[in-house]
Amino acid sequence: MGRDHGVARARHQHRVVTTLSLSQVFSGIGNGAALAVGSLMAAELSGSDALAGTTTMALSLAGALSALPLARLALAKGRRITLSTAYGIAAFGALGMIVAPMLEEALPGIGYPVLVLAALLIGLGGAGNLQARFAATDLAEDRTRGRDLGIVVWSITVGAVSGPNLIGPGSAVAEALGLPETSGPFLFSLVGMVLAVTVLQIGLRPDPLHLRPDVEVGQEAAEKVAAPRLRDGLKVTVASRRLLLGVGSVVAAHTVMVGIMAMTSVHLSQLAAAEHAGHAGQAAAGHHHTDADTLVVIGLVISLHIAGMYALSPLVGLLADRWGRLRTMALGEGVLLGSCVTAFAWPGSRGAVTVALILLGLGWSLVTVAGSAYVSEHAAGPRRVLVQGVTDAGMGAGAAVAAALSGLIMAVIGFHGLAVVGGVICLAGLAGVLAALRHDLHAYTNVSISQEVMS
Repeated sequence: MGRDHGVARARHQHRVVTTLSLSQVFSGIGNGAALAVGSLMAAELSGSDALAGTTTMALSLAGALSALPLARLALAKGRRITLSTAYGIAAFGALGMIVAPMLEEALPGIGYPVLVLAALLIGLGGAGNLQARFAATDLAEDRTRGRDLGIVVWSITVGAVSGPNLIGPGSAVAEALGLPETSGPFLFSLVGMVLAVTVLQIGLRPDPLHLRPDVEVGQEAAEKVAAPRLRDGLKVTVASRRLLLGVGSVVAAHTVMVGIMAMTSVHLSQLAAAEHAGHAGQAAAGHHHTDADTLVVIGLVISLHIAGMYALSPLVGLLADRWGRLRTMALGEGVLLGSCVTAFAWPGSRGAVTVALILLGLGWSLVTVAGSAYVSEHAAGPRRVLVQGVTDAGMGAGAAVAAALSGLIMAVIGFHGLAVVGGVICLAGLAGVLAALRHDLHAYTNVSISQEVMS
């Protein structure tokens, strides 16, 4: 009987991972396009480079505000309804991104607020992507939790990398339809979100959260955590040294990644302006150069960054399973630090910035995959969903703050200033993980000595 149950669970888990992976491919198109083009649209529609990070801030803020409500919805209705709702709302956000430039032409001053609102809606899709990685662990065995989580995170690579690279084809489609060039990629985003919802509705039956014997799912379960969900989630997290470390590491890595990534498009645009003008004066003054060729370059760099985030996720998951979560997290913090050093040392080199962005994505992957698995294995039952919600809310809040401040920091002290701030955060994160490793090693040594004495 136990063996039959294990076979059935493995079969369901294979279906869940496959479905989540396919939905991530489609939904990733929208998020990738928003990251690549959103900051440029914000700068152009607002008329200020200092506001370029507001679309990324809106994406992140939506993730922060929706993470816990989505966690509660998962307890009430399951993963299928929750993820479908998130991607459905994001589809309306993609539509808003399409019409924002047109509204600006018809009614000057209205395009930028519509753009920010649309980014908030697309941010629900990002929140769905974050919850999807935890959904992959609902039925996973301990020995494969990191691998399964990594596969789902990896699957977003196709969509997320395609998103920025759809700038060129999207511009052509937009021109054919009489739309602004920057609206083009979001036509693909809209279709991608609709396809993601369709895949989830077909593939997540039965719902993985409904199949967990230790998690009560339904309206009563949701009502139990409705009022105190944030407070209780934070209490559970803070009360556990391991949960606090896991959540803190993931949030810190995400904050650094978003802060630097949010301004990369504007920075590359300024470098192009400097090259175009023959001197750096205009770029320093905040002018940017966003012709079609520059957009293609920006799309390529952001795509490589996103590839760094997701492409190696299955291997990162295996590494976390076999080498250890904490060691993998420490490696990730080190890679993030290397990214910040590269960006600080050569901010004027397009090649160096590209390398820094790839390292930024890879470091994020190492910390996020290993840290998320670390969080999942140290929180049990209904508390797991709450702590997962706290993790996602923290990621969204940290990213929102980073996106809001990144434009101001870059306007005052430049792109290399962002690298300095990011480096300081990485050093703090690395110190925390290394301290936990030392603690575990000390505890293991004491246990070994005690066993030898007893024997």
